[in-house]
Amino acid sequence: MRYVIGIIGLLITLGLAWIVSNNKKDIKYRPIAVMIVIQFLLGFLLLRTTVGNWLIKGISNGFSELLNFANQGIDFVFGGLVNANQMSFFVSVLLPIIFISALIGILQHWRILPLFITGIGFLLSKINGMGKLESYNGIASAILGQSEVFISVKRQLGSLPPHRLYTLCASAMSTVSMSIVGSYMVLIKPEYVVTAIFLNLFGGFIIASIINPYNVSSEEDVIKIEDYEKKQTFFEVLGEYIMDGFRVAFTVAAMLIGFVALIAMINAVFNGIFGISFQEIMGYIFAPFAFLMGVPWNSAVDAGSIMATKLVTNEFVAMTNLSQGNFAFSERTTAIVSVFLVSFANFSSIGIIAGAVKGLHAEKGNVVARFGLKLVYGATLVSFLTAIIVGLIY
Repeated sequence: MRYVIGIIGLLITLGLAWIVSNNKKDIKYRPIAVMIVIQFLLGFLLLRTTVGNWLIKGISNGFSELLNFANQGIDFVFGGLVNANQMSFFVSVLLPIIFISALIGILQHWRILPLFITGIGFLLSKINGMGKLESYNGIASAILGQSEVFISVKRQLGSLPPHRLYTLCASAMSTVSMSIVGSYMVLIKPEYVVTAIFLNLFGGFIIASIINPYNVSSEEDVIKIEDYEKKQTFFEVLGEYIMDGFRVAFTVAAMLIGFVALIAMINAVFNGIFGISFQEIMGYIFAPFAFLMGVPWNSAVDAGSIMATKLVTNEFVAMTNLSQGNFAFSERTTAIVSVFLVSFANFSSIGIIAGAVKGLHAEKGNVVARFGLKLVYGATLVSFLTAIIVGLIY
């Protein structure tokens, strides 16, 4: 029965994308079908095979080592501020972002990341039926982050039509930055984080291909990567990326303080007036979607509450709620909800992405702001698609 529900959920998700499509006649169904098959194969490989377990364990161990290195710097500055055997979210989860960001800066400066991203992007363009720039941006977003990725293509922003700009922004919102992947792995299991990253990459192309189909001419199908690192010395780049990581960590911390406090206040108001919290109400609204993802109905309201929390706040707030162990979820339900949370699909990302583009090109930033809600809609469908596939596989 769960397979029937999952397939229905898959069809509904694709149907919800089709309903808002800009041009239904130009949808390329063959690449979409191929990418869905690839998603299933990747999900099965990562979650159900020895090779996948070995791969995930290797990635997890690698990030664990990086976090250990990061903790040495953190302990040097903040040692003694945290009580023994107690976890500080800011120290343990957010501050390691600074070190990971520094590593990304080094790989950027040495031209390792641009070469890797461009090569993988070219191969993906042969699969997804999109342009090389869109494919490059999908990979680059998953590594550089939803704001930084636009710096690497800023030479082309001014010439991009709205439909291509939408696809670039959709990729940025559907993925996550490598600089914060380690932080996610502190809150939820690494196998769920890694699986979501791979599935979201293809999911972003699938949903964008349905919502926003178009053809790119050979003259338009070029990538002009901004080579700004070559204008700086190694230590200038290193210092810049360290400060970028610092700003990200403190920005996330500020967002968490504000959102968690607001949710607590709203929950108190709703409890006082209606005898039920705001998150519980949102849980009932999202429960049918959680059920279609494969969550049993007796857990659907709690799962829907976490999903709604992610949408109206951000993934860190939702992951923290999930990691506190207040829900009696099965391992399968935990897997489904966890992969749903691994993306930037939330309302605050509209401002982040629009602001990043506006800082590089004011006119294009206004264009992004106008289709902001459609971006969240599409990116949320990507999360649904990933969660449904995991529910069918797990």
